Amino acid sequence: MLRLGGLTLLERAIRTLRTLDLEQILIVIGHDMAVVAEHAKRFGGVVSVIEADSWENGNGCSLAAAEPYVEDEDLFLLVTVDHVFAPDALHRLLEARAPAVLVDAAPTPEEWSEGTKVVLDAGRAIAFGKELTSEVIDCGAFVLPSTVFDAHRSAWRRGDPSLAGAVTALVADDPLTAVPIAPGSWVDIDAPQDLALARDRLRRSLGKPSDGPVSTYLNRPISTRLSMLVAGLSLSPDAVSFIVLLGSLAAAILLASGRGVAGGIAVQAVSVLDGVDGELARLQLRASPKGAMLDGVLDRLADAAIICGFALWAAPLASTRTVILLSCLALTGSMLSMASKDRAKLLNLPPAPEQWIGRLLGGRDGRLLILAIAALAGRPIAGLAAVAITSLVALSIRLSYVLRNATPRTGR
Repeated sequence: MLRLGGLTLLERAIRTLRTLDLEQILIVIGHDMAVVAEHAKRFGGVVSVIEADSWENGNGCSLAAAEPYVEDEDLFLLVTVDHVFAPDALHRLLEARAPAVLVDAAPTPEEWSEGTKVVLDAGRAIAFGKELTSEVIDCGAFVLPSTVFDAHRSAWRRGDPSLAGAVTALVADDPLTAVPIAPGSWVDIDAPQDLALARDRLRRSLGKPSDGPVSTYLNRPISTRLSMLVAGLSLSPDAVSFIVLLGSLAAAILLASGRGVAGGIAVQAVSVLDGVDGELARLQLRASPKGAMLDGVLDRLADAAIICGFALWAAPLASTRTVILLSCLALTGSMLSMASKDRAKLLNLPPAPEQWIGRLLGGRDGRLLILAIAALAGRPIAGLAAVAITSLVALSIRLSYVLRNATPRTGR
């Protein structure tokens, strides 16, 4: 019931499992079962609750409680709710399409001392136990066959009712495929310091691989902390997208009235806040095509509003033709730069080197930073010209790269 990123650990586990397209999700409860059951039943649908009456005897008994529900399945996924994983970790485990275990081959000293060690042989797990000396530990996620229940009974007769005892008995006859997890991409939350570590790792995971230097070093350190702060509020990612649009309109009004310092600050604030909607969606496992569509449209409207604000500010400072030309080039370059990126992704074309483009300030975060600096310096014409150049250069690089590396296909 602990909260992490605005979700209880149970809710986070359920939302993670729902992304895996599973037929059924069974929540096995023991300690404080009435409270946990009441929370779990809110999710409905494919989620069911099972009570493990003998849970005090160890987590193997929680495994045994699920037997009547999964004994006819060839394989089932088992995860422990207090282990938090990076989004793709469980996908990789299921891709093994065989009995398997998720393992960490490079745990921290603290993780190693508390974890269940796993002995590997040729990439397969052959033994589990706290007392082993192997440097590898399991991550509390398994794909298991129904024969694990017989193995649990066998282990219990020998005096070990734990899950580790069950899987050790199982692998004596049928070793599990060991699926490695990236170091630092999971946390076992057993103590307050583990929860703090999970929050930090979760926050750091909110960035994107395509982030350029502006996002990496300026925007994300601020936006991810804001996302963690507001995650517990009843604020949807879509609502944040509309708030960012309103902020963009306010920035445009400030710029149009010639208040460059206030307008520049507002533009950079919009750039930072623009990351929060997507971060909230990833943080709360609420990302959806509809949300991405809405966010894309509102971002383009925000860009147009800010550039129009610059154009109105610049109008008395230069010839009408110059202002119109630079405004049209800046607006066209901005729109086509983002449209080409989205189109390439939609058509599954080779992705352009977005990080490299970001170093040229050709991404949206770079363009907004250029405009913010130009506004603070009181140079609207220079801002429009710089955005026109960087966005058109980014478009040219992206288009050239994608067309050069695309696989020829028949038709359009």
